[in-house]
Amino acid sequence: MTLSEELTWRGFVNQTTLSDITDLDKTSRTFYLGVDPSAQSMQIGNLAVMMMVRHFAMKGHKAILLVGGATGMIGDPDGKKQERDLLTLEQIEANKVAIAAQYKQILGEVPFELVDNYDWFKGLGYLDFLRDVGKYVPMAQMLGRDFVQSRLGEEGSGISYAEFSYSLIQGYDFVHLYRDKGCTLQICGADQWGNSITGVDLARRIEGAEVHVWSAPLVINKSTGIKFGKTEGGAVWLDPSMTSPYKFYQFWLNVDDEGVGDYMKIYTLLSKEEHEKIMVEFEHDKAGRLAQKTLAYEVTKLVHGQAAADSVVRITKVLFGGGDLTDISSEDVDQMKSELPTIRCKDGDLAVNAVVESGLATSLGEARRFMQQNGITLNGDKIGPDYALTQDDRKAAGSALLRRGKNTYALIDISN
Repeated sequence: MTLSEELTWRGFVNQTTLSDITDLDKTSRTFYLGVDPSAQSMQIGNLAVMMMVRHFAMKGHKAILLVGGATGMIGDPDGKKQERDLLTLEQIEANKVAIAAQYKQILGEVPFELVDNYDWFKGLGYLDFLRDVGKYVPMAQMLGRDFVQSRLGEEGSGISYAEFSYSLIQGYDFVHLYRDKGCTLQICGADQWGNSITGVDLARRIEGAEVHVWSAPLVINKSTGIKFGKTEGGAVWLDPSMTSPYKFYQFWLNVDDEGVGDYMKIYTLLSKEEHEKIMVEFEHDKAGRLAQKTLAYEVTKLVHGQAAADSVVRITKVLFGGGDLTDISSEDVDQMKSELPTIRCKDGDLAVNAVVESGLATSLGEARRFMQQNGITLNGDKIGPDYALTQDDRKAAGSALLRRGKNTYALIDISN
């Protein structure tokens, strides 16, 4: 497929200043994507746009990935109801390093150039910026932005000059990259359309240049109608210390049937033929959840590496698919311990006490009742109230697995 066909099939076509999207198939462009270091990690919303970067780059376009050391000092006000809290310079620096590492992980072998807009803003004087850039920005255009109107309205919280100027600062990035790198295309998420258009307008007014924007649509959960990736537990992060590989995998494994086909197009590199084959089997047997399993594995492998993806597959099989605890490694058990309640017991201790201590029951009476009703298993076998733990119960890495009902678990480390 050509790039325009690939983007269309995968659902990456949204607003663009290009009059004909097939222009992308005819001319190689230098393009850029920017992310502010407002957190130590990107989220899966950023990941969707990063996947779009891969497709542009794999079709011969040159990628520039910008980490916004300068814009991150202000923070994008678009979509925010009140003023952001400013990050410290130390926080910004740490976040820049983390996001740059995620760029490299997600793009893998795809070539790109990494830039930081602080490098060109740090030497730019305030008066120079007003004279050489601010002179070309109509106030009516900036005041007309939706987020400015909402913040200045009767119910708004107001807006500082710093946040009001954010769009102008980001717009200048495009001018600089046009001058310095020959960049003629910015790609972004739909929520960055307004800021990106500022850059197009600035490049035209200052340089007389024709540059363009390509935005990806927001990914929407079809079953709920809300932005994809928003969960009860908060955002789904790419950083394993913020969203563990296990929780990350489980998120994808539990996506809705209605949207899973679209999510596979956006978040994996599966070909159209591979996608169609999986969806035919999925439609024939939705209970088997082949589409969700494929999606979860492919995205986890991309973000966290194959070893982590294989590990969470083994853990999930043990917890929910009838797998044996002896089939997993000590590293897998270590990851399980970060997700499940873990307690220490001695050889000869009654399992009923472990059920309470682990939180699977609130009292000894409740624990005995669960066990009498065959509601508690140890390593997959039902146990009664009088069962005493032994060394033989230890499986992977010296641990045993307690379960209440279908999917409430705890690990037990059994010592001599």
